[in-house]
Amino acid sequence: MTASLRVGANASTQISDEQALETVAALERNGGSQRAAAKELGLSRSTVQNRLKRAAERGLMGTKPVLPGFRISQTTAVTDANGSVVREFIQQRPERGEAFEVPEGQRIRAVSALVDAGGRTIQQWVKTSEDREAQLAAMRAAVEAFKEELPRAEPVPVPATAIDDLLNQFVITDSHLGMLAWREETGSDYDLKIAEQLLLDWFAAAIDLAPRAHTAVFAQLGDLMHHDALESVTPAHRHVLDADSRLQKIIRVVIRTIRRIVDMLLRKHRHVHLVMAAGNHDPASSAWLREMLAAFYENEPRISVDNSPSLYYAYEWGETLLAYHHGHKRGVKDVDAVIASVFREMFGRCTTAYAHVGHRHSDEGRKTRLMYVEQHETLAAKDAFSAGGGWPGGRSAKVITYTKRGGEVTRITLRPEMVAGWAGIATEEGRAA
Repeated sequence: MTASLRVGANASTQISDEQALETVAALERNGGSQRAAAKELGLSRSTVQNRLKRAAERGLMGTKPVLPGFRISQTTAVTDANGSVVREFIQQRPERGEAFEVPEGQRIRAVSALVDAGGRTIQQWVKTSEDREAQLAAMRAAVEAFKEELPRAEPVPVPATAIDDLLNQFVITDSHLGMLAWREETGSDYDLKIAEQLLLDWFAAAIDLAPRAHTAVFAQLGDLMHHDALESVTPAHRHVLDADSRLQKIIRVVIRTIRRIVDMLLRKHRHVHLVMAAGNHDPASSAWLREMLAAFYENEPRISVDNSPSLYYAYEWGETLLAYHHGHKRGVKDVDAVIASVFREMFGRCTTAYAHVGHRHSDEGRKTRLMYVEQHETLAAKDAFSAGGGWPGGRSAKVITYTKRGGEVTRITLRPEMVAGWAGIATEEGRAA
């Protein structure tokens, strides 16, 4: 195809205006017959057709005839001193194809076309993708429509003792529920069932081992779900993902898991604050999750939900600022300035500040002039893409305890092999008590 385009381009530059006009005149003398014009000029019919195309493109043909497959694109008139038209130039271009009907809820992402030497479309392929704005709007509308009927949570008894000055921050990130990994390929097995049990085991252990703090922050830093639509691809770049299950099943497991975790947190803490950050894998899912949690727990005064549509979140604990972002827009090197700007008043009131990000599946800490910024590992196994790329990173999640004045007090780091079966043990102990 490339070669034929080059031949056509060279041919167009070799035809002079005089040759083009001569061919137009022969066509008119022969009543518009290209075959007769070719015979008169002693040329092949294809040569005559090519000259006529060039004449049309240069505006040398007037309006009669408009070549088949061409359209008038521009008209230029030359007038004398009296304003009378001396000559008129009509420029013709290859006709555009029929409009492509975009399916509802989709948008045109790219168009590939096969064209001939004259620039006319022979065949084209229109690539569409889900309209993200339309999808988000529909999701918000659905949530608003049914959350009035959503059953509310029953109150959980307030724990008898708690240290009022302390806050336990439970940080998880990049859990990728719905992701599939095969041990022989990636080093560890991972699927929807494994992911759910791992989160429950980790929280059971972390809650047992953490201090009896007044408040818990459930800091879920994004990419809780592996994919965000019926297709198992990333929303922005359409990268194909290794997926374990159907979207609706993943949603059901996510809601069930979050509710059980919140219930566990309430049994140890007098207040629980929920942060469900938007990630690059689940921007739409995180939106409906925040709204559903806010509706579900609206009658529970011991729970607060950050349902801000922003990509940045913050919680003020006395003079300690705790901020959160997935890490796909800003990382350890520059998220501090964004946090200080977005939460300007809160930042000004606090004497210590901490920012937490995920996204890169590895631990990293950096103390800046504004705050301490920490990037967190994930509990999830590597998928084939990460394993094949050789990116470093272990598997862990942390409970970090803060005071109202002075910041961090202590932390607990727990890995998958350390917490296996903990949720079952905790359940049995609770039944026995």
